Amino acid sequence: MEIPFIKMHGLGNNYIYLDLFQFDIQEELLPKLAQQVSNVNTGIGSDGLILIHPSKIADVGMRIFNKDGSEGMSCGNGLRCTAKYAYEYGIVDHKNFRIEAKAGVVEAEVSVNETNKVGDITINMGAPILNRTAIPMVGENDEIVINEPFKVQDVELNVTAVSMGNPHAVFFVERIEDAPLYEQGPVIEKDKRFPEGVNVEFVEVVSPNELNFRVWERGSGVTQACGTGACAAVVAATLNEHVRKNETITVHLQGGDLKIRWDQDGQVWMTGGAEIVATGSYHF
Repeated sequence: MEIPFIKMHGLGNNYIYLDLFQFDIQEELLPKLAQQVSNVNTGIGSDGLILIHPSKIADVGMRIFNKDGSEGMSCGNGLRCTAKYAYEYGIVDHKNFRIEAKAGVVEAEVSVNETNKVGDITINMGAPILNRTAIPMVGENDEIVINEPFKVQDVELNVTAVSMGNPHAVFFVERIEDAPLYEQGPVIEKDKRFPEGVNVEFVEVVSPNELNFRVWERGSGVTQACGTGACAAVVAATLNEHVRKNETITVHLQGGDLKIRWDQDGQVWMTGGAEIVATGSYHF
């Protein structure tokens, strides 16, 4: 089977995209396909697979499969790439439109240059979920997890837990270079206190409007960027009084910068770019 694909990245967080407006593929093949295309040695190489598909409730739909074959709920970088593709490839013909992900429907706005190419994309990521059991994290339902002691492998950490449609455990560090990303990331991801697993973020507060950020993503491991994680980091930094609500915060990810704002109405806005890497046909 030959499958037409496009590879895109948002700040280095790269996925293989399939346009299901153009063709269809069997549901049962998707986990295996995601694993195979993600393999850098025997496949194309990516952080996973994203399907761009028709939606009954939005202008375009998006499904995310991690490189281990598991299906994700949302992906901020994937949303921006999907928005760029949808506009540039004529799925939508207006600059403001809606994208359906498994976590829900979001609003997207693209900026377009004189050659009709998409530049920055702004996504309204919605309101963060803070109740412990809704994240989900083991504990009492009405609790909010802010700077809570969190011991792992005899290391004492403090966690702030946020869901942006997918779960995030945010840990603040003095220096981002010292963050135990590879040591603690895979352990925390599968910690029993997070029954559905968790994305793990380490964050350094640089200034009241600037954060350094590293991520271990659930199902994918270390990636160059995580849009929902950057949103969760700003929410967590606000809850811990490192930054202020309704101000634009620059988050420095390994792949580049995102602008995040948690507004007074409780909505989290993410702005950044997306790039096309390659198009081709994958032999599956």
